[in-house]
Amino acid sequence: MGWFGKLTFGSLGLFLGGPLGAIAGAALGHHLVDKKENYTTQRIQNRHGQFLGHREQVQAAYFVSMFSILGKLAKIDGIVTADEIAVVRNFISSLPISEAEKEFAKQVFNEAQESGFSIEDFANQLYRILRGQPAVLLSFFDILFQLAAADSELHLNEEAALKKIKSIFQISDFQYDNIKSLYFKELNRYYNCLNCTHENTDQEIKSSYKKLVKEFHPDTIVSKGLPEEFVDFATKRFREIQEAYEKIRQERNF
Repeated sequence: MGWFGKLTFGSLGLFLGGPLGAIAGAALGHHLVDKKENYTTQRIQNRHGQFLGHREQVQAAYFVSMFSILGKLAKIDGIVTADEIAVVRNFISSLPISEAEKEFAKQVFNEAQESGFSIEDFANQLYRILRGQPAVLLSFFDILFQLAAADSELHLNEEAALKKIKSIFQISDFQYDNIKSLYFKELNRYYNCLNCTHENTDQEIKSSYKKLVKEFHPDTIVSKGLPEEFVDFATKRFREIQEAYEKIRQERNF
């Protein structure tokens, strides 16, 4: 990334401004401080007077936005899990960038988690920069789902945040559901098993579960004198209902 080589202490913050500028400036500061002093001094002196063009500013904004929003999404439930960190590190490792740029990405990810800015603050600024490139915004949204799926569960806070970003990026319901289905097929199946969706409340899910358990309980089926084949089917369905409810209960923490 050509823009990265032109950065000096605090310069990226000035170029980007707003929440992204604040995070970028802090992350760049830590990145340079972590280097040997003589290298830092040389880097700043050598790059003095260089400026980012519009294309480079867009590239820098996308880079900082990506890891800022990933940081906020990872911390949305109050704690960043080992699985989420692994997803981000693997993603960073897969990028064709230098080791210095990879370290900067990690700094942005960490700085954003503890910042006072919201995930919407970062998403709004990114949208203002990339509003004319919906394909880029959609590909970025896919990366966010990869992180949300790190533990194979879509938590309520994660889904709420993703829906806010969906609205900001002007992503359609169809596009949202399509990406979501790529990473949460099993969870969707569990909701369908209980005749529910992600939109139902905890109480509605509990009520549907109790109704289905009563209908498909083996004792209920036997008492109705139905054929043995249907009793076998009902027993299997009963187990699926119990499994689905347990998975959703764990996901929603009720």
